[in-house]
Amino acid sequence: MSEQLKWQFELEEYIRQGEPEQAEKSQAWKIGIGLQAVDGLKTSTYLLDAAKDHIEGNISIHEVQKRIHSYYEERQGKISGGEDTQEADLVSARIAELLGEKTFQFSPAEWMSIHRRLFDGVFDHAGKIRTYNITKKEWILRGETVTYASCRFIPSWRGIPVRQRCL
Repeated sequence: MSEQLKWQFELEEYIRQGEPEQAEKSQAWKIGIGLQAVDGLKTSTYLLDAAKDHIEGNISIHEVQKRIHSYYEERQGKISGGEDTQEADLVSARIAELLGEKTFQFSPAEWMSIHRRLFDGVFDHAGKIRTYNITKKEWILRGETVTYASCRFIPSWRGIPVRQRCL
């Protein structure tokens, strides 16, 4: 079985045979890890082990995040080519945390907050409204891009007029 399918199979077991809380946590992890896979990012085996500890109720989501930070701090400078899993691990854990909160509302403040929480320390622009147009080739779309809104059509936020925001 490929590494790509292994995590799906292992998490699926909790959904089929686990307690309701385990199934819910497992589903959140599947979404978090799956969203990284869509972007072509791979998570580490270490993350999967920590996720299972969380699903089984042995550790909190915050403990998972602490472990991941420690794991990469210890490995800093020791990672060889092809082992770049840090972004996927951090963001997967943050997605699992968000999905476990049971609150969500569609508002610019909420979207910015989610972006900041997911990508803080990963990207400098985490939680900020972009001031430029973007495209991103997606392997899952056979190299095509997702159509992103023009920065001119992103609503004004905090009194910053669009013409000053969009380069």
